Amino acid sequence: MTLNKAKHALSFDVEEYFQVANLRPFVTRDDWESISSRLMVGMEDILQLLDRHDVKATMFFLGWIAEQHPDLVRRCVDSGHEIASHGYEHLFVSDMDPESFDRDLERTEEALMAAGAPRPVGFRASTFTITRNTWWAFDVLVKRGYVYDSSVHPVRHPTYGVPDFEPGISRVEAPEGGGSILEFPVATYPLMGRNWPVGGGGYFRLLPGWVHRRFIRKLEAMGRPTATYLHPWEFDPEQPRYAASASSRFRHYLNLDKTLGRLDKLLAIGNFSTMENVLRAHGHAEIFAGR
Repeated sequence: MTLNKAKHALSFDVEEYFQVANLRPFVTRDDWESISSRLMVGMEDILQLLDRHDVKATMFFLGWIAEQHPDLVRRCVDSGHEIASHGYEHLFVSDMDPESFDRDLERTEEALMAAGAPRPVGFRASTFTITRNTWWAFDVLVKRGYVYDSSVHPVRHPTYGVPDFEPGISRVEAPEGGGSILEFPVATYPLMGRNWPVGGGGYFRLLPGWVHRRFIRKLEAMGRPTATYLHPWEFDPEQPRYAASASSRFRHYLNLDKTLGRLDKLLAIGNFSTMENVLRAHGHAEIFAGR
């Protein structure tokens, strides 16, 4: 794909199935090293599908994952995918302060670079937890040299969301950080006076595939570049089941067996690329000067 055709960003939050917020009551941080990894079950399908469609994606790696799977980081780099930061161990930004957030970013950067990736310039917070209450995170990101973020979800949600935020690409001022940063939210569609999430994750599995593809086409017709995100565990229907609440089981396990086929059909729309390439194609090449 030529750069000027990059209309839609595709990204993956690279984490294990047991690290998600829905399963926190059942898996503690101390348990992680003792649980068998299933990361490559989903990643193999993802990387093969991307190769088949000749699509490059942005991989938002946890720093912990980069330490456990440095060969995967190098494989993604060698395949031409963009490497970005998802924080070190999936902490909510709301559970940190500026100092601990800065340390978390630094630790992740060190893990990614040790695995062979360039220093990341893009970030996505665990569970979209940059909200009005944690707006200080932008100052920290700018100070550390990040040029874009994908953590603000312009929807109404009990855990995250800034419903009045610009749903397209916009610039966020970070005066304490000494500059500004581009925000590239995952896709939403305007309907009945509010933004509805159509950018991936559980919504990708909840909505019928044709409905999701229709929303993406509608947003393209509106001239809005979109961002879709998924996780490797969403391609692993055989993953172990936990006795979570009915709502948590619904959100986490729904239609895992359909994710790969739906992504295959979505990529057939064409014009998917990395977050960086889409930002470059839409007039923001200057922020990547020197890359």
